[in-house]
Amino acid sequence: MKIDNALEEQFEEIGDNHVSSSADTPLREDAFDLSDSEKIERIEQDVYNIMETLGLDLTDDSLRGTPRRVAKMFVKEIFAGLHPERKPKASTFQNKYKYGEMLVEKNITVYSTCEHHLLPIVGRAHVAYISKGNVIGLSKMNRIVDYYAKRPQVQERMTMQIVQELQKALGTKDVACVIDAKHLCVNSRGIRDIESSTVTAEFGGKFKDPSVRREFLDYIKLETEF
Repeated sequence: MKIDNALEEQFEEIGDNHVSSSADTPLREDAFDLSDSEKIERIEQDVYNIMETLGLDLTDDSLRGTPRRVAKMFVKEIFAGLHPERKPKASTFQNKYKYGEMLVEKNITVYSTCEHHLLPIVGRAHVAYISKGNVIGLSKMNRIVDYYAKRPQVQERMTMQIVQELQKALGTKDVACVIDAKHLCVNSRGIRDIESSTVTAEFGGKFKDPSVRREFLDYIKLETEF
């Protein structure tokens, strides 16, 4: 019993402190044995059971369809990035115009989910790279961010995954990412601090040079108005 209580306290501490156990999303080997429709059926029943346990009247018109809606949302929307088949194709092109400076895509919207409490993470990602011969379509950078955001996440891991994916696609280590986001597991529960946000960064290759890093950080501070 003491061991069980100690383990439970340890798991609670990991969750409350937003500790990540790996740079890879923890998935079982059989994660994709079930089809999307089979997963939706199972999750629908589980959500029904949770709501019923809470004492909600699931015959009410407003609640009757909620288990199905939540199940579809989990599989098709907010956790859709778990499935490798939904990974965006990171098409690259030869840098024929010999652009040799930093390219920055800033203020990319991030909607993710904290894997410890299944509450939203909402913020902005700023991504940059220096070409070594290849360039990537601007929208692909947004799609890569969105793909790794659409899963239960830890912000540190998400930042690393975005950089690693772009490094692989572009064939260069010279990639950087900064994410500034609010975690509703901090804002709406626990300490309930609505003002704080979390900033994470991953710098690869030339971005480890303080002057290059400073240039990137100066770019993302620029205000864009149209």
